[in-house]
Parts: sequence; C-alpha cells; structure tokens
Amino acid sequence: MVILITGVSSGIGLANAKKFIEKGHKVYGIATREFELEGLTYFRVDIRDGTKIKEVVDEIIKKEGKIDILINSAGMGISGAVEDTNLEDAKFMFDINFFGMFNITKEVIPHMRDNGFGRICNISSVAGVLPIAFQTFYSANKAAITMYTEGLNIELKPFNIRVIDFMPGDIKTGFTDSRRKNKSDSTHYGKRIDRSVSMMEKDERSGMSVEYVAKVMYKNIMKKRPPLRKVVGVKYKFFVFLSRLLPQKLINYILGKMYG
Repeated sequence: MVILITGVSSGIGLANAKKFIEKGHKVYGIATREFELEGLTYFRVDIRDGTKIKEVVDEIIKKEGKIDILINSAGMGISGAVEDTNLEDAKFMFDINFFGMFNITKEVIPHMRDNGFGRICNISSVAGVLPIAFQTFYSANKAAITMYTEGLNIELKPFNIRVIDFMPGDIKTGFTDSRRKNKSDSTHYGKRIDRSVSMMEKDERSGMSVEYVAKVMYKNIMKKRPPLRKVVGVKYKFFVFLSRLLPQKLINYILGKMYG
C-alpha cells in the first residue's frame, strides 16, 4: 500500500512511518524540517500551503498511481487562559491542526475515490471530549477534528473510503516542549495556570509511548471495517466511557478540580 503521513519528522507521525515501513509498505511523508529515515520519501512542505500540498500529492500519484492511506498527524498546541491568548496564536494552531489537515485531505480524496478505496486517519484527542482548563483552544480544536472526521466519513462511505478518528490520551513526545505558552503572571488567575500546565506536562512525560500508539493505529487502520472512533489507552477509554454516563456538570466539576 501507498501511505502518506504529515508531521512525519517526529512523534506519532514518525512512529507510524517506521511501523508501515517495517510492514513493507511504500511510505511518503511531509515535514517542515530536514531529517532522514531509511525507506521514507519525504517532502519538506508546510501543510498550510495548499498549492505546495497539491504539488506533493500530484507527484506521488504520478509515481505510484494511488494513495491508499493518509495519516494526518501534524500538529501543535497552545496553553494559557483564553483572555490572555493572542488571536495570532489561536489561528496558527487551527491553521496547522485543522486547516492543514483539510488542505491535504481535499487533494487526496479524488484519487482515493477513483481508486475505489481509502483510509483517512485524523488525530484528535481525549481533550476534545473532556475540556481541559487553560488548554481551551486545544480542546476546541480537537473537538472540531472529531466532528469533521465523523461528517466526512458519512460523505465518503459510499466510495469505500473510511475516515478514522484516533483519540489518544497523554503521550510522551516532543509535543510537550514545543507547546506555545501564554504568560501566566495574570493577577486574575494567579498560579492556577502554572499548576494546571505543570500537571498536564507531568502526565504527558509519563504517558504512552509513540510506538504503542502507532501499533494501535496500524492494527485498526488495516482492519476491513475500521472503527469510526478509537480511543488510545485503556484508562482513557474508561474516562471517555464515564463522560457518556455522568452529568456534564459533574464532569466539569471534576476536571475543574484536576486542572482548573
């Protein structure tokens, strides 16, 4: 199969590239920095650039004739109080995580439809179901990805194209160190932001390995009937299950005690 992965130079993207190469697939990747991985052909492109993305997809199609699987794993995060967030930072995150995903998906869909097969894999988060204080924009972004995924899956199902929403919990990656942080010296929020972000980062640094996440993703992507949603991590499955049972007011109270 021919695989295309965004955000391939690190984290979940890199782990998926290694997994699919190991399994004998032809893997292409998109990244914004120079790096090397044996068995991978990659393009140094910003996924916000729709014109460049189209050129990449066209080049792969010209060479391979198809793209079977698209894994949208490029992403970044911001933290801090909503009122202290710069509009530019919020837009930057959505441009990468959401509209960058849209840019490449839009170019790949026609080729998958012509081929009569496709898998589009998006990465949202448990934070898109369970809102995290001082990561409000991140939670909103991931919730948007979940709804986008589910709506797109309905649109594409008649063409034998399945869209999968992977919802991991805390993962040990470089994502933690690359998060953009707003100033936390606000007199209104005191040390709440520092405590919340510190707790969140502690959970991430002791979280799941990217290799485990890639293993779960590979297994589900290759299924004849892949799931629409896949929560990654046993304890996170429990949290999401509870969120469907408990009143939203109680859930927000618990999350407020943990992160607020």
